[in-house]
Amino acid sequence: MAKKKTEKEKKPKKKIKKTKTKKKKAVKKTREVKTIKKERKKESREAKVKKKKKSKRYIEGVGRRKTSVARVRIFTSGEKTFVVNGKSFDVYFPTFELQKIVTDSIKKMKLEDKFRISVKVRGGGFHSQAEAVRHGLARALVVFNLDFRKRLKKAGFLKRDPRMKERKKFGLKGARRAPQWQKR
Repeated sequence: MAKKKTEKEKKPKKKIKKTKTKKKKAVKKTREVKTIKKERKKESREAKVKKKKKSKRYIEGVGRRKTSVARVRIFTSGEKTFVVNGKSFDVYFPTFELQKIVTDSIKKMKLEDKFRISVKVRGGGFHSQAEAVRHGLARALVVFNLDFRKRLKKAGFLKRDPRMKERKKFGLKGARRAPQWQKR
């Protein structure tokens, strides 16, 4: 049984040739799109710069310790509060020892209740976070007044403590711990 060929199968398919004008138009459109995108990027950058200039009413310092990173902002105006990750610092750091570590750099400069301090801290444990906040606060105070640098440096608050956990190596049980060896 022979199959009947439909009209679609009988007619050969036409090849669509792109003419040079079509290609030129396509290239023009892509160039226009690219220039529009560049202009938009430029406008958004300018808007960001303007926002930064308007809202630059704080001094920022970044503190680090182990894997903790603290971004500390000191505001000279407004209510005199100390907020860490949206909570009061004495709620976030419950023990007296941690609270003392956090406020050491401010107390050293005798500036308690002079600033509104906002901190965002992440990574590490509580002790590491407290030391990162102290480091960031000391850095921000130095930006606020360069004369504070000497006293804060002498106290050791400007030094970034580089001690971190050493990575585990292959062939070993830990960073340096070798597998147990048995003679017989």
